[in-house]
Parts: sequence; structure tokens; C-alpha cells
Amino acid sequence: MVEYFETVHNRKNTRSVKWDMVKDLFHSEDVLPMWVADMDFKAPDAVNKALIERAEHGIYGYTIIDESVKGSIVNWLSKRHDWNIHSEWLSFSPGVVTTLHMAVQALTNPGDKIVIQTPVYTPFYNVIEAHNRNIVKNTLHYNGNSYEIDFLDLEEKLKQGVKAIILCNPHNPVGRVWTRDELEKIAKLSLHYDVLILSDEIHGDLTFPNKQHIPIASLSEEIANRTITMMAPSKTFNLAGLQASYAVTSNNEIRKKLDEQFTIQGFHGLNTMGNTALEAAYNNGEEWLDGLREILYSHYQYVKKELETHTDLVVAHAEGTYLVWIDCSSLNMNAKEIQKFFNEQAKVGLNAGAGYGEEGEKFMRMNIACPRETLEDGVNRIISAINTK
Repeated sequence: MVEYFETVHNRKNTRSVKWDMVKDLFHSEDVLPMWVADMDFKAPDAVNKALIERAEHGIYGYTIIDESVKGSIVNWLSKRHDWNIHSEWLSFSPGVVTTLHMAVQALTNPGDKIVIQTPVYTPFYNVIEAHNRNIVKNTLHYNGNSYEIDFLDLEEKLKQGVKAIILCNPHNPVGRVWTRDELEKIAKLSLHYDVLILSDEIHGDLTFPNKQHIPIASLSEEIANRTITMMAPSKTFNLAGLQASYAVTSNNEIRKKLDEQFTIQGFHGLNTMGNTALEAAYNNGEEWLDGLREILYSHYQYVKKELETHTDLVVAHAEGTYLVWIDCSSLNMNAKEIQKFFNEQAKVGLNAGAGYGEEGEKFMRMNIACPRETLEDGVNRIISAINTK
């Protein structure tokens, strides 16, 4: 299985956002793209086989999401996350961000306050601001190596009449997998202050060894009753382009409002290929995923060791995802200078940390979901650029 993740695939001229927009984004053809959150690995053979078989049928009419597809999700969440759900709790969407837009519109009102835990995934800001809601920041505490939730600050913010919190677990970009204790504290505060939880758990399958993702809605029936959990096979199995995700909502009233918002916006189901890929991945992708998780952890260890041994950069402690958060404070540059240095000197295209909030201005985000050959090229470019600047 390891060999599956060592092959370098040419993704150029496939309309790849990562590979075919290099010049547009980084102003040079020789920049190595290691930014947007998709992987340079082929999806599991079982998924590709299912898609080919569906294509060979040759008719792509309207497609239902039947109990077989729903059952694959129910079984997956039970096996992988020890979370027992009912198929009627499921709603479907092209993506987690789409569902976030729908949830914010359906369950909050203009002017409402919504908490995010910064630095955090850029679309969270956009979702709140696009619908005239107000961002309330619960800034994560960074100790120079790892991140923790500032619960005193979180409670102070929730006291202000916050309507909802958008939780990111595992957290993008800092790589924390929130513990049961941390999640229980969030749950307790949310219950006490009557706050809705919109939980983005799209990276939940991608934890490192000995780390277990815990869906916050699995803590209790009471907390599930105020939570919308958003998940997808897209990050797990590299299926983002097929646009298939789902939300789990046990509260009938909340789920009805969410589904009504999808209807208002004209969305009625998954596309044929997304439907097919989701089911195949969840039914036959476990061995592939277990191999991937080993590779990602090995890659994370490699990047951390190499950058911290040969430069003064600090790779934040991570427990999951394939996104590495790099502290570039030692470069003594501002946010724009850091980005320019990586683009023009190191020739590596990363995500600028400033995009995740002002707390990320001294950071860069690196995608390590690529063959080791590509990873080593990127790391060596960074080391060489820093040691010759």
C-alpha cells in the first residue's frame, strides 16, 4: 500500500486548481504548488473502478440518494468514529462550505454574532460576513509550539449573546484534534448559553496514529440536539472535485430548516458521480485510508525534523490533517515579505497565514499530501532559500 502513495502523477493540464494556476497565483511557472487542500494521490482503486463502471453504463439521468448510499455513511461513522446515527438525520450538499452558508442563513438572523476560533479556515470569515452576521473571535492560545482553546475568553464571548459557534475539528490550519475534555467544555458552554454548534469535521478521518476524532454531537443526545455536523469523503479520499458532502442533524426542527434552505437555493441532490464515489469510498476505502494516515504522519515528522534542524522555522505541533502550520517569525519579515520570500526565493507555493486571520500573519500553511519525492523537493527548496538569504 505504501507504494500507492509514492508515485508522482502529472496533474498539469487537468484543469487542476493547484497545478494549472501556478503562474496566475505565484507569477512564475517554476513554483512548486503545496497549498490548496487536495492531495496528489490517486483515489482508492475501488472508487475509480466504481466510477468507470458507472461511466460505462453511459446514461446520467437524475440520481437518487438511496438507503444504500446512506447506509454506507451510517456504517462508516459507526466503524471509524464510534458514532451511531440514523439515516434520516442526513442532509446532502456539494460541500461543507455550501452547508455552512445554508445553516447560517436558515438558523441565524442578520446582525447575529457567530464565534470562530482563530486562526481558522478562511471561508468561515466569508460565510459570516456574506450574510451580514457579526464575527466574534475566540483566539486560540499559541505557546510557541502548540495551540489550545482559551475557555475563559470563549465564555466571555458567549455571554455577549452569541447565536452560534463554527467549530473546526480537526482544526484547519493548526492541526489540533480536540480532546474529549475540550469538546465537553465547549458543549457545556454552548448548552449553558444556548449556542448552536456548526461543526466542520471534514478532516475527521485524517488523524495521526493514537489520535481519535470525536464528533462533538456524539457526546450526548443533549448536545447533538443543537449541533449540525458537516462531513465528507472529499478530503479523506481526494474526491473534492466530485462535490459530495453531508450534514448530520438529529434535531428534526433544525434539520427541516436546513433542508428548506437548500430547497430555496435550488439544490436538490448530489451529482451522479459524487454519489457513486461516496458509497464506494466508505464501503471499500478503509485499507487505503489506513495506509494514507501512516504516510501523512511520516511526512509530518519529516517536515518538522528537517525544518527545525536546518532552519529556525517552527512547525506547530499537529495531531491530524495533511496541512502543516509553519511559524516563520524567525525570518523577521512582515506577512507580505514572508509570502514573497516563499514565492520568489524558495519557489514553493504555500498558503499565506494572514488569510486565516491576523493571528496567522507570521505563518505559512503547507500541504504535505504528496509523494515523498515532491515533499523533499519542497522542503529542500525552503531550507536552501533560508540558508542563502
